[in-house]
Amino acid sequence: MKTSEFEQLLPSLFGRWLTTFEDEGEYGFTNQIEKDNKRVAYATNLTPETIEKAIQANADLLLTHHDAWDFLYGMREECVKKLKKNEISHFFIHLPLDFVEFGTCTSLFEQIKIDEMTRYSSFENDKEYPGIGTFHKALSFSELKSRLESKLAEPVRAWQNHDRPIKKVAILTGAGNNSALIKFAKENDCDAFITGERTLYSVQYAKFAGVNLYVGSHTYTEIFGVESFGRKVKKTYPVIELIQIKEDHIESVEDHSFSCT
Repeated sequence: MKTSEFEQLLPSLFGRWLTTFEDEGEYGFTNQIEKDNKRVAYATNLTPETIEKAIQANADLLLTHHDAWDFLYGMREECVKKLKKNEISHFFIHLPLDFVEFGTCTSLFEQIKIDEMTRYSSFENDKEYPGIGTFHKALSFSELKSRLESKLAEPVRAWQNHDRPIKKVAILTGAGNNSALIKFAKENDCDAFITGERTLYSVQYAKFAGVNLYVGSHTYTEIFGVESFGRKVKKTYPVIELIQIKEDHIESVEDHSFSCT
C-alpha cells in the first residue's frame, strides 16, 4: 500500500466528517513519505515513546488518534525529528474518528458486548453527543465495571449513583468529562455513562443526576477505534501487517491489587 493510496482511501472511510473538520487541525500527516507501506503500526497517542516502539516494530506507517498537540511544548518537534530520521510516515485522525460510525465510541460499545446501538456518537451544532446502546440482559454495577477492566486491561474508576440494573449506556470516549454529556445521558434514560476522563464537576453532577459513572483512561477507551480504523485499511489492502503499539497505562489509578483476567 503506497502512502498516496492510503490517503486516497480516507474519504471513503470517513465521508462527511473529513469535510466537517477540514482545516481545523483534526486530522492529517505529521510526516508523509511516498513509499510502499507493508507494516502499519497504530496507537492512541503520538509520543517519542510510541514512535520508538514503531521503530522497533519496523513500521513504515504509524496511525494514531492524537497528534502531538501544540500545548505539549516541544514534543511535536521531537516526534517529527524521529519520524523523519527513521523514514516513518505518520497520520492522525481525531474528531472524525470519534464520530464516524465505526469509530472510538462504537468500538468500545463492541468491546463491552452491547446488544443494540440506539444512537451513534455525533457532532451537531458545534456540540459533541455520546453514543447510546442497550443491553438486552441488564448488568449489575460491578459486572459492567469488571467487563470494562477486562477489556481496557487497567483499573476503572466507578461511582454507583443508583441501585437500578444497567441496561442503557452512554459512551463518549476520551475527554468526555463535560457535565452536559451526563445531562444528555440522563435525559435519554441512560443508567450509566462511560468515558476516559473526569473532573470534580462531572463526578458531582453524575451523583446529582443519578447516573452511574465509569472512567477508564483516555488512551485505552480510544484504542479500539484506532484498531477499527486499521482493520478498515487492512480490509482494502490485505497484504499489510497491522501492529498495535502497546502504550503504558500512565493515567490509571495506582492499584497494586488489580489484575486483568
